[in-house]
Amino acid sequence: MYQVIARKYRPQNFSELIGQEHVQKTLANAIESNRLAHGYIFSGQRGTGKTTVARILARCLNCIQGPTAIPCGVCSSCLEISSGSSVDVIEIDAASNRGINEMREIRENVRYRPARDKYKVFIIDEAHQITKEAFNALLKTLEEPPEWVVFILCTTEASEIPNTIASRCQHFSFRSVDFSELMVRMKQIAQQEGIEASDEALSVIAQAGEGSVRDSLSALDQAIACCGSTLKVADVRSLLGMFGADSLRSVADAVLNADGGRMLEIVSDLERHGQSLQHFCRELSRYWRNLLVAKIAGRPTSLIAASDGEQAAFLDTAKAFSEEDLTRFLNLTLGVYKELQTSLQPRLHLELGLVKLVQAGRLKSIEEALASLGSPDNAPAGPKAPVAEPVRERTEASATPPPAVRPLPKLTTAAPPPSAPAAIPPRPISEAPGAAPPPSADVSQQQAASPSAADGDLKQRFYDALSSAGLQFSADALMQCEVELKGGELVLKGPKGSLFSLRDPKVQTVGAQVAGKPVKVRFEAGEAAASSGIVTKSTNGKDSDSALRERALEHPGVKRFQELFPDAQVRTVRNLNE
Repeated sequence: MYQVIARKYRPQNFSELIGQEHVQKTLANAIESNRLAHGYIFSGQRGTGKTTVARILARCLNCIQGPTAIPCGVCSSCLEISSGSSVDVIEIDAASNRGINEMREIRENVRYRPARDKYKVFIIDEAHQITKEAFNALLKTLEEPPEWVVFILCTTEASEIPNTIASRCQHFSFRSVDFSELMVRMKQIAQQEGIEASDEALSVIAQAGEGSVRDSLSALDQAIACCGSTLKVADVRSLLGMFGADSLRSVADAVLNADGGRMLEIVSDLERHGQSLQHFCRELSRYWRNLLVAKIAGRPTSLIAASDGEQAAFLDTAKAFSEEDLTRFLNLTLGVYKELQTSLQPRLHLELGLVKLVQAGRLKSIEEALASLGSPDNAPAGPKAPVAEPVRERTEASATPPPAVRPLPKLTTAAPPPSAPAAIPPRPISEAPGAAPPPSADVSQQQAASPSAADGDLKQRFYDALSSAGLQFSADALMQCEVELKGGELVLKGPKGSLFSLRDPKVQTVGAQVAGKPVKVRFEAGEAAASSGIVTKSTNGKDSDSALRERALEHPGVKRFQELFPDAQVRTVRNLNE
């Protein structure tokens, strides 16, 4: 009669165990030092070896050479315990023998010595199923059993074991088996069975087992029955209902391309082929988790249960996302999976969840959002303040108490903005009283190209040009940066916050005017540069608090921020140049 792989290759001694070294070492040392307990609790995930270890321990105790940590495996006791026919090793299924009468029967049986072996071993599977009354009936016997009795309680729910029972036993927690150890074990079994299987096919089987050796070997047995002596990854995935990396990658591509229609097509394909939407959502959650781990680790890691080829694919895909994006996607997908458990319309919930992923992919970080507030080209869609009546809007804003917002990224004492050149539309900034009219853009360009201007300080000239162009906010940010002309590039190196303020497209035009030739403005993150070399212009050398506050409230970025957050209030205005 055929014997399934999980039973055929069940470990017969401690050396054949995988993934439970802590249990193996402790029990072996206890046997060798003759420090055996009368009660043990083996808890952990299904298929991790709890009952197997209980049988190995019974063999170690009753072997003809025992007690020994290495049973011979050939004596009658070892053979009968392995086959489950030993009179002195009693296995009880508590799922069907959970009442007080069964426990009373055990209590009566305990009084009699073993028929042949040294110890009478009671192995109780699914011990958490025993009723409270039955546990109470077993309590006294478990606390003070005869010297020839050993109790082993196996359970997947250790928290369901009463504390009065747990305190009388030694507790061993079995771990889920590592993916790499499962792969090694299945390769050995496949080789012994004469099965040709690729790493990808065995990887799919190991993933289906989710850390359970028995589940993985059962899936391997099923795959062999379906595919024969050659296991192909596509056939194994189809058999086990697993979703390949390509189908899950299509979701990531749709997020990258902001393609909501593709998301709806994915759900339609799942429905048409009879795939489980819940199972797909669970696999998608695992996929986002693997991408997040790959992004954080930056290299292949044992934290991802996947083959080397799959890990390389995860690393490649993760480069297109930030950690924040992947965390957000994982959180959204887990929420959808939770909803699908009780949903009467799973397709609608999954469609909505996938479309939310597309929308979440369009979100910007707060730094990018703040940097784009001052640029009309990057203004977000939606209702905005009237543009045709700027004078009335400014009057109304000055007539009401200024709303309070968070502190501005940069506010400095700067020259009043002049009229802007035709190529660079000016930004509306309040003028300081008595300020002299600024030079025109043509004059600035001539100065930048003239020999006298070329001999001046590049950073000072760039600052003056930005101020003259009405880009005072960018000019203030420039004070925190180092400026260097390298060939065809104008390199600005400074803090990240300052660089965001300099990403206005008009800065590129002003940079070309200052350099006197077409250049590309490039940004590099670094330390804040000393701003003492910049000479700022103001009417009295230093803005008063009221003038500084007025300038801040008139800044287009602040106004845009107030439009987006109407309840915000300006509490403090600080000059970062001081």
